[in-house]
Order: sequence, then C-alpha cells, then structure tokens
Amino acid sequence: MARLFLGLDSSTQSLSAMVVDYDSREVVYEDSIVFDEALPSYGTENGVLRNPDPKIVHSPPLMWVEALDFVFGKMHGAGVDLGSVLAISGSGQQHGSVYMNAGAMDALQGLDAGKTLAENLSGVFSRKTSPIWMDSSTAEECREIMEALGGLRATAEATGSTTFERFTGPQIRKFTKADREAYEETAHIALVSSFMASIIAGKIAPIDQGDGAGMNLMDIRSRTWHSGALEATAPDLRARLPALVPSASVIGTVCAYFAEKYGLNGQALALAWSGDNPNSVIGVGLVKPGMVAISLGTSDTYFGFMKECHTDPKGEGHVFGAPTGDYMTLICFKNGSLAREKVRDACGLGWDGFSAALRSTPPGNHGKIMLPYFEPEIVPKVLEPGVRRFNLDEDDADANCRAVVEAQMMSMRLHSAWMGVRPSRIHATGGASQNPEILRVMADVQNCPVYRFEVSNSAVLGAALRAAQAYLVESGESPAWEEVVAGFADPVAGSMIEPDPEAARVYDDLVETYAECEREATGR
Repeated sequence: MARLFLGLDSSTQSLSAMVVDYDSREVVYEDSIVFDEALPSYGTENGVLRNPDPKIVHSPPLMWVEALDFVFGKMHGAGVDLGSVLAISGSGQQHGSVYMNAGAMDALQGLDAGKTLAENLSGVFSRKTSPIWMDSSTAEECREIMEALGGLRATAEATGSTTFERFTGPQIRKFTKADREAYEETAHIALVSSFMASIIAGKIAPIDQGDGAGMNLMDIRSRTWHSGALEATAPDLRARLPALVPSASVIGTVCAYFAEKYGLNGQALALAWSGDNPNSVIGVGLVKPGMVAISLGTSDTYFGFMKECHTDPKGEGHVFGAPTGDYMTLICFKNGSLAREKVRDACGLGWDGFSAALRSTPPGNHGKIMLPYFEPEIVPKVLEPGVRRFNLDEDDADANCRAVVEAQMMSMRLHSAWMGVRPSRIHATGGASQNPEILRVMADVQNCPVYRFEVSNSAVLGAALRAAQAYLVESGESPAWEEVVAGFADPVAGSMIEPDPEAARVYDDLVETYAECEREATGR
C-alpha cells in the first residue's frame, strides 16, 4: 500500500495541494486554485483587498476557509486516494494574522459536514480581515516595540529580527490601538499557518517555532514567548496566543469533517503548519550546515541553514526556526531581476547579449563597480534610489552587465557574513537561475559549487515532506532529513557549476573594496 502524504500551501494569491508517494518518490497529485478566479465574491485583487491607503494590505480569512473546501473538493473529484493519506501538514504566508472570538473553539470542534466550512466558521472572527505580509502601515508600532526592547540590536538578538512593519507583533499592537473593543473580544490570535492547521485538526492549533519567529514575539533561542516583547506589544497578549511547538509536532488526527465529506483517512495525522519560508527550506533540500539557497527573482533572496543561532547586529537579516529543529536565515535584496533587466535594456541587449557580456569580461571587472539601487534597497538599507558607479563608464555595456551581477553576488556575500558560516553548497532557483553565466559569477564570488533547481512549488513540497518525516518518526522510524528529501528536492542533473579558484581569489581581494564603495554610497 502506498504511503501518501498531503501538503497544503496557503499563499497570498492561491491555495495549493500536493500529494507525494514517499516510497516511489513521486508527486502523485498537484493542483492549486487562484483566489481571485475561484472565489470572486470576496473582491480581492491578487489575493488582497484594495484600500485607499496603499500601506494597508489585508485579506479576508473566510476566503481561505472556503478555499479549503474548494481544494479538497477538487482532489476528491480527481479521484485522489485521500483514504490512503497518512499525514497532513501545510505552509502559510508568513506574518499574516487571524483574530478569533471565544466561540471559535466550539465552532472548530463541531464542524458539521452537512454545511460548508464557510458556513461553519463565518461567526468566529473578532476582526473580519487579516493584515498580511504586504502591509507596511505599522512604522510607529515598530518604533515603540523596538525602543521598549532596547533598540535595533537588542530586538534582533532577542527575537531573531528587528521590528519590521509586516511582522505580526507590530500588527497586533496597531490593532489594539485602532480598535480596542475588537481586541478585547479576541480570544485567539493565530498566524495564517496555525489558523489553517486549526481547521484541519478541528481545534485551536499551536504556532510552530519556525513561523513564530516571524512575529517579533518569540525568544529566538529558547523558542518560547518573549515576556518583554509581549508586554511591549499588547495587554494580556499571552492569554490570546496558543502554545509554541516544534515544527514536527503532531497536534492530533484530522477533523472528522474531511473524512465524512471527502473520504480523507480519518486516522491521518494532523501536524503543525509552518511559514512558507521554513517550508521552502525543506522543499529545496536545505537540511545540512553550509547549505544555502539563492532565489533570483523580482527580489533576490538568500536562505541559509544554521546549526547554531546567530543574529544580525545590523538587523538586515531574519532568523527563523527551521523544520529540522535548527535555524534558518532569510535576507532579502530588493534590486533583483529588476536591476538586471534595467541594465540589460539600457545596454540595448537581450538575455543572449547579456550573457555574452558576462563571458567577455573578466572576474573582478577590472575594478569597475556598480551599486544597482534602481529602487530603494532593503539590504543594505537605501531609502533614496539611484545607481552608483565606481571606475565604471555608463556607456561601457559589457562592463555594466558584469558589474550589476557582481554587485548582487558581492552584496550577498558581504551581508550574510554575520551568520558565521560560509556556504559549501548553493541551490539556485528563480528565473535568472536559468542563466549559467550568472550562476558562474555566483559560484566564483561565494567560492563554492552552485546547483540549479527547477522549483516553483518548494513551500507545498516542503509541507508534504514535513508530514512524511513526522509520520515516520511517530511510527518509530528515525529517517535522516537527507533521506526524506532525496528524490524530491534534487538539483537539475548535470547543472553543477564549480568555482574557478583563480576567479575566487580575485573576489576575495575585491570584497573589501566593494564594501568600501557601499559604505561611501550609504554614508555608513
């Protein structure tokens, strides 16, 4: 009998499902629904509600509830063998929060299969909309919490990140100030991940330590609620938060609603869900020290695996709990594909010409350096956009192409140094990972091999593999994480790019020069 495991991913714009056959190492089902298309009555655009204030970005949590029925209905209709699913876990967009009243527990425990999930749960919300990760309206609250915790460095050291507007703690604080009556009616505050897990399990679910780290409320080392952060955020907050648990925690069996309505195995284990970033760490196979994933997308994102917790004294990087029980870091660089495209277009080139420019110029670019801040930058913090060039002529097309890529890779090396671990293996994903010349620069700057991954579903895959790992442990097996991800999170065959030792030495010499240019440009 096949051992099947189900992963779900509630992202900003869609809800995805994936069923894996663990023994055959196959994905036997994968599908998703787009909220705007499948559930137009909620009036969302790209999964969010428009607001006259562009800094305010919310979504309707009841839409996520209804989406679960929709996705399970699709799986049932497609003939997926839900009766053989042994465990379920999931992924939720990080930082989003859901606010429930005192009736939520009874409603979850009494889900009636004769009604829809939306009918069952429409009355449980003390706040009708949920602020999500795109919301940037809490600058004042971030400042207040950070000052109460002793400043930027102390906040990052305590919670894994300094305060960020999208993080949950500042959002909760804003809610208490804006609508104290609704806050008083709130009995349970959940993350998107724990809210969805609550429906699957039919009870208020705990928050896993990976997603909990994205709240500015968890002590990053003890992985318990941080008393000072709770006090700085909102009154009586601890009473409204569930327990924090390890990512692999089994929180019960699945709710009878899904067994009765869709034929799901009623004895399937329900696991704690985690955030999309911790799940993606598993989905791209980051399960050992020294392993890094770099996603080259609209923004470039650096994910690193850490055995021991190190926090960024500058507050640029984030530290979350990893599903393996270790730690992960996330560093986001806003000027990613946009910067590469801007340079390409300014030089009048297509991607083939851009690649040719990289091949025709030497590592180090003869000391010609660009800081490609076409948009305000997150890391390093640059509020005023503008391209800075050092020893670089704007009309030198080939040198500008190399300069933008070298700058991005040198910035990643420079701003990940606080982790205390140089990468020994990089998994490259995202659109620009298709370009071997860009990956060549990445390998040489970081002086380690780069493997290309064709992963567009890493969060939902990570959720399914987390379900498998926890079930096996619960069953008395102790599979290593390398064994769990093998065959699912493998690189593209033959894609490895080894660093060139001579080029690596050039970049070792250049990195301090780059850092000096950055300090000059940012006034630090």
